[in-house]
Amino acid sequence: MEPHYLNYLASGYDRNEVLRDLMVTFGEDVWNFAYFLTKRSDAADDISQEVFLSAYNRLYSFRGECSVKSWLLTITRNKSLNYMKSAFIRKVTLIDTLFFHKDTSPSAEKVMFDRIESQELWMAVMKLPRKFREVIILDYHYGLTIKEIAELLQITEGTVKSRSFRAKKKVVVLLENNSSLEV
Repeated sequence: MEPHYLNYLASGYDRNEVLRDLMVTFGEDVWNFAYFLTKRSDAADDISQEVFLSAYNRLYSFRGECSVKSWLLTITRNKSLNYMKSAFIRKVTLIDTLFFHKDTSPSAEKVMFDRIESQELWMAVMKLPRKFREVIILDYHYGLTIKEIAELLQITEGTVKSRSFRAKKKVVVLLENNSSLEV
């Protein structure tokens, strides 16, 4: 749920309380997006802290031109890109855990197969170049609209659609190649 009070934030608000609310509401989204971009949990920890510090310092400049989630994910993307540009970064491939919530209680066997399929899918997504990976993640994981993704990435909506289409094709190829190796 979007905190709408940010649009009307005045100097009388307790910025610490607003920050706590933002961290509770969007902390997991910020961390996950930083992780998806950097592929490093330690980097996601550091970037998340930087994002909320930056948001805290800019609370009064938030104009409501986009959703709070988009605003925070834009900051996260910028911090992540700066991190990846730095000289001491090494490539690391990892996926620790994926959490999927379902309303029903499937069998243990189904849960295991679903988890394996999901892990294979996300591993394929993580192998994509960043420009394709971030479009897929923003769309499917965060549920942003094409317009929001375009604004966040500072590209046209047509480019978002093109990257999404190409990313999906690349994931299919990666999954097909991976399954043919296992047979």
